[in-house]
Amino acid sequence: MLTGFDFGVIAIYLAGLLAFGALLSRRKASPNEFFLAAQNASWPAIGLAMMGTNVSPGVLIGVTGSAYAFGISVYNYDWMASVILALFAVVFLPVVLAARVYTMPEFLERRFDWRVRMWFSALSLFLCIFLDAAGALYCGALVLRFLFPALPFIGTIITLAIISVIYSVSGGLRAVLYTQAAQALTVLGTALLLAGFAFDKAGGWHQVMTNVPQEALSLIRPASDPYMPWTGLVFGAPILAFYFWCTNQSIVQRMLAARSVADGQKGALLAGLLKLTTLFVIVMPGIAGRVLYPDLKQADDIYLQLAFGVMPAGLLGLLLAAFLGALMAQLSASYNSAATLVTMDFVKRRWPDISDRKIVSTGRLATIVAMVLSAMWAPQILHFPSLWQYFQAVLAYATPPVVALFLGGLLWRRANANGAIWTTGLGSLIGLTLFVLSATGVWKLPFLVAAVLVFLASCAILGAVSLITPRSSEEAGRAEAMVKSFRATKPRLNGVTVFAAGLIVVTGVVVILFW
Repeated sequence: MLTGFDFGVIAIYLAGLLAFGALLSRRKASPNEFFLAAQNASWPAIGLAMMGTNVSPGVLIGVTGSAYAFGISVYNYDWMASVILALFAVVFLPVVLAARVYTMPEFLERRFDWRVRMWFSALSLFLCIFLDAAGALYCGALVLRFLFPALPFIGTIITLAIISVIYSVSGGLRAVLYTQAAQALTVLGTALLLAGFAFDKAGGWHQVMTNVPQEALSLIRPASDPYMPWTGLVFGAPILAFYFWCTNQSIVQRMLAARSVADGQKGALLAGLLKLTTLFVIVMPGIAGRVLYPDLKQADDIYLQLAFGVMPAGLLGLLLAAFLGALMAQLSASYNSAATLVTMDFVKRRWPDISDRKIVSTGRLATIVAMVLSAMWAPQILHFPSLWQYFQAVLAYATPPVVALFLGGLLWRRANANGAIWTTGLGSLIGLTLFVLSATGVWKLPFLVAAVLVFLASCAILGAVSLITPRSSEEAGRAEAMVKSFRATKPRLNGVTVFAAGLIVVTGVVVILFW
């Protein structure tokens, strides 16, 4: 159990993190500063902040738990992210940054029209509040209830939400960005320590590898695998990865804050490189947990079981402090992204002449509203089978139409606004129908396969409606300009492309080694 030394480490760490955020919040909060950190972020800060956004409490608990339950195939999401980020940095990011937008829905409006922007912004808000923020609150409440069983679950959620929103409201993206960067280093460092102690207690690497079924140590699973069939990996996982790393506001907002295109690209590649480390620091501890705690009823409990079972005093406090710090960093990032979406996609669009002061005030109010909604929803996650299933299932059914619009809009100049709006409506309806059929047991469909079906249907709808409906000369001009801009950003042989190619090669080596 926790000692006084552990509690001291936790208190000092969290106080320091809040003070660091407050220090970064002292700059004048213009809209560009509040939402995009004055577009002056360097590539190390961007890459670490992207990793800090991703290595959330939900990932620490959910991925380690999935590795315990299903094996290392959960790592397929991570190496896939590295490949997608390498391609996005070289091929797509220059045209996104050239658009100089605050949000990704605003980018889609530049290609299609305001209806698509409203739909995507509403979807992004829903996912930001009810998936990212609520999931983080749920994880934090689980940890604190594990430590202090007498704490009320809902009261704990509300307290965590209020604390985490403080420096998001006061400082905007700059405070969020740099606290997340610091958090990424701490979380990865403590995760590495946990992995080392777990394997040491389990008898070492060889002992663990020989006492775990070989299918649990294989990345590529047969088509009959209920969790990660190779068909879903090849066709479905790239769709989810592209949405999360290339269109998700919480992630892309860090790249939009870059001081240059090169900084944005290098930041994305650094995040991709860091994602490769999760096999050893987050996934493998779940495998060691199979040897140490083979009879857990709930796979999501393995992270805390390992923490309290193998970490010595002091380091246990640091690990929990990093976990709670990651919780606050992710929550503040989600709330800041939600505020950006509300303010720039709805308020600013409706009242374009609104003053900068009112824009920032509106953003702060939206942050507080997002906090209240996420705190109200978080207890409902208890009704889902597991945290990771909750995350992935929602993304698989809801986000493929976004990927279809983004890729279709840049790759095909004939795609028009009518096709896009039909894609948003029918694509979302198809995803919802498949979700209900799967949830009710009528058609048990792996969620990665469902993502493929929704994506293909969305592409077909976009293509068919665009071909049979007219478009105005203004819309045709916008489409031509964006597609031309995209095709003009051809990869050049420079440090960024070499880094991207090297990242893909290293990723391939890792996959082959654990095939």
